[in-house]
Amino acid sequence: MGEHTGRKPRVVVLGGGFGGLSTVRALRKVDVDVILIDRHTYNTFQPLLYQVATATLNPGDVTWFLRAVREHNPRVRFINGDVETIDHGARQVKLEGGESVDFDHLVIATGVTANFFGIPGADEHALPLYTRAQALEVRDRLFTGLEYAAAHRKGEDVRVVVVGGGATGVETAGALAELRNNDMPVTYPELERSRTHVTLIEMAPHLLAAFGEKSRDYARRSLEKRDVDLRLNTTVKQVRSDGVVVNDGEFIPAGVVIWASGIKAPDEVANWGVPQGRGGRIEVDDHLRVKGLKNVFAVGDISVEDGDRALPQLAQPALQGGAYVAKLIRNEMNGEQTAPFEYKDKGILATIGRSSAVAEATNLPRMQGFPAWVVWTGVHVFTLLGVRNRAAAMVNLGARYLFWHRSHNAIVGDTPTAQTLRPEQMQHLMAEGDASPVAIEGDGTPAALADRGETGPHS
Repeated sequence: MGEHTGRKPRVVVLGGGFGGLSTVRALRKVDVDVILIDRHTYNTFQPLLYQVATATLNPGDVTWFLRAVREHNPRVRFINGDVETIDHGARQVKLEGGESVDFDHLVIATGVTANFFGIPGADEHALPLYTRAQALEVRDRLFTGLEYAAAHRKGEDVRVVVVGGGATGVETAGALAELRNNDMPVTYPELERSRTHVTLIEMAPHLLAAFGEKSRDYARRSLEKRDVDLRLNTTVKQVRSDGVVVNDGEFIPAGVVIWASGIKAPDEVANWGVPQGRGGRIEVDDHLRVKGLKNVFAVGDISVEDGDRALPQLAQPALQGGAYVAKLIRNEMNGEQTAPFEYKDKGILATIGRSSAVAEATNLPRMQGFPAWVVWTGVHVFTLLGVRNRAAAMVNLGARYLFWHRSHNAIVGDTPTAQTLRPEQMQHLMAEGDASPVAIEGDGTPAALADRGETGPHS
């Protein structure tokens, strides 16, 4: 189709995340047909997924209907499907179920998934935060476990472990600590605050490796102030259903283990006929063109340059990369040259909790505390897609952070009645020692019910 049939060139975009939507939107004034393919019907704003997992935001606050992109470009067609293989000779994307989609230009922006680094038990028992379903699973398992602990395990410890000291790990641990410190004394009087633990494990000697020393120190102090158990210089050796084994065999009991450490390309990428570098990500040149493939590009976290050098795992590289590839396609159609891609670093942000954040923004002084938190809130709300999402997020975040001493309402889902759960349904969570469970596994329990099948590439 497209250039070799006399029809308009066809650009196929895989993935409706930051990079994919940026490409689609930048192509609206280019004389091409666009097909957007994603396994979900919605875009997920991943930077705020931890707020869904910790019951502050609704899942609808951080998702946006992908078909709505046609509002600004009626030449866009959306296909809800999983990519199985890519035939580069025939220029076809083959979807599960047998459908084939021809392309003249292909943009891969499918994003990444959690990297468990081959740690025994991690892929089975740890919960990553890359999809909406995963965030809901964390939330539902957390609150089901709290209800069970309140009903059956009074006086014993409740523990959640977060693995990874990057922005996601720090933000999740901070939000969990504030849930424990501010809300649970009111909503769960049965559970002693001093025996409810949030533990953050990081193998490096400091948190937030991408930030400067002052920001890292501020984040550490802020988490310690919130009584987060920090375990720096600590390596996870095994993840079990009832906790984690670290360093030389020490066992830390836990009912929920949240995985915020490392990324890799989804396994399906190996079937797409593209060169792969570190973490299985797709190798590109300085024009974001997949090496060895003239009309194929990769943007965002799924791409890596020279087999090793990757851009920061942030929204901006994907947004800028998508816009750049759209410009390059337009220029090549017009016989014009395009300079290599240059990423414009706008800075990095991370929040620890209410009125506490770190901001290292380009052309601004480095900030900590309330000023950084204001910047973090403004940037994240502004970046959300859709007026409705921005308004809903503002209301929910405002209720959480501005009226924290009077608002203890959590956004929760369905959980089984704690009194009706059988002891054998809790067997994987009964820690040896003094830790009580905060998750449920087994047939008919939230762990099984929450398996919504979201395990492939997602943007």
